[in-house]
Amino acid sequence: MAKRFLVTGGAGFIGSALVRHLIRATDHRALVVDKLTYAGNLQSLAPVAGDPRYSFVRADISDAVKMTEIFQRFRPDVVMHLAAESHVDRSIDGPAAFIQTNVIGTYTLLEVALSYWRALAEPGRPHFRFHHVSTDEVFGSLAADGYFNETTAYDPRSPYSASKAASDHLVRAWHNTYGLPVLVTNASNNYGPYHFPEKLIPLTIINALEGAKLPVYGDGSNVRDWLYVEDHARALLTVAQSGRPGETYCIGGRSEMTNLNVVKAVCALLDELAPSSVVRRHDSLIEFVADRPGHDLRYAIDPTRLATELEWQPRETFDSGLRKTVEWYLANRTWWESIRSGIYRGERLGVLA
Repeated sequence: MAKRFLVTGGAGFIGSALVRHLIRATDHRALVVDKLTYAGNLQSLAPVAGDPRYSFVRADISDAVKMTEIFQRFRPDVVMHLAAESHVDRSIDGPAAFIQTNVIGTYTLLEVALSYWRALAEPGRPHFRFHHVSTDEVFGSLAADGYFNETTAYDPRSPYSASKAASDHLVRAWHNTYGLPVLVTNASNNYGPYHFPEKLIPLTIINALEGAKLPVYGDGSNVRDWLYVEDHARALLTVAQSGRPGETYCIGGRSEMTNLNVVKAVCALLDELAPSSVVRRHDSLIEFVADRPGHDLRYAIDPTRLATELEWQPRETFDSGLRKTVEWYLANRTWWESIRSGIYRGERLGVLA
């Protein structure tokens, strides 16, 4: 049965991948609500913008009046809450925006959703879902072994992860206190097409193509578990449709890599796929720089619960997903060149004075 999905932050990296998946692979309708800050880009939704099942409203999730109007007009069956400030380095420079959007915005959206859900008639009320999309960074840092799972204690280390941890707790509180049927997912590092150029993989691709230095924090030994964004989109839809209200599901790609090896893998692909680039060996551009303050050593997720209970598995390995990503950036220069020429020019963020 086709449903109505309200997707906050749907013009962002993960949100737009989810919306493209909803429109291309299902019969569902999708209303994107996005403030269109620096990371929101309607060009990321251009592949589905002409579909009558897609619509867009520019709005701030902290605006309770506007959000109430949107709920009453669109009448969602599912809320997919992805609107968030999401870059650790930016949170170091300006934590206020992260508290406003990730904490106050989530609180506002929960209150609007609760009022809407309480007023729903049968049969809609039992089937309504509020799906909060979060990150593995709320769990803090792992040592050389072990994995995050649904029972891992929270230990956020940055303003970004602290704000997301707060929003996770709010969502669970609205379930336990008021009965709102919520779902929470915590995912590992995403990568893929339409990724804003300040993040490691797109920054490395673009800098290398321009012959600029490829900054690697510290000695490059920090480890992340990488998840191809389209695999994440499939997982989010799976949880929204089949997850049990009140439960948490961890989403991971089972693809641990050090930051240095990620950069080297990008360079090797560019040597192969862009031989006419301004440099012959792209790894010659690698430059080790001062580490990020409070840089967590390792993230890794155990997605066993999602695999066993909801039968989701990633389709892409890191190698196959990275190749698709590099090929996309090579084929879609106009998308990232418009960002690079204005909104974000590749400068480093999050450097303490």
